[in-house]
Amino acid sequence: MNMRPTTPLITVDILIELTDRANTPIVLIERKYPPFGWALPGGFVDVGESLEQAAIREAKEETGLNVMLQCLLGCYSNPARDKRGHMVSAVYIATAVGEPRAEDDAAAVALFAVDNPPDAMAFDHGLIITDYQNYRQSGCVAPLRV
Repeated sequence: MNMRPTTPLITVDILIELTDRANTPIVLIERKYPPFGWALPGGFVDVGESLEQAAIREAKEETGLNVMLQCLLGCYSNPARDKRGHMVSAVYIATAVGEPRAEDDAAAVALFAVDNPPDAMAFDHGLIITDYQNYRQSGCVAPLRV
């Protein structure tokens, strides 16, 4: 009997840097569905798709932007990071140009300075933005959290 293990769901989140704007702001979405709050664009990885393909697709679906992935900031796997259940997220840094639009699961979209994100962040996205701020200053990806 071949038993599959029960595992967390896999998601991707994308820190989109708008390179055609002064100070390279990041794109955040306001979630249309619970849990509410501001969040990085992202979502679930589909069967048959790589993490990178999912990140490009989710960025396009939620913001209308065509992104160019730059690097993996880190993987976030705290079992309590999402109230809906255990989700593991691969977080990418990407660049884009153009005018983002709120689409798919996004009620709104807005640009934020890296050093001034909104207070009402969903999930652990405030922590991810803190890691991203450190990356922009030091070039170091997210620290390991054991």
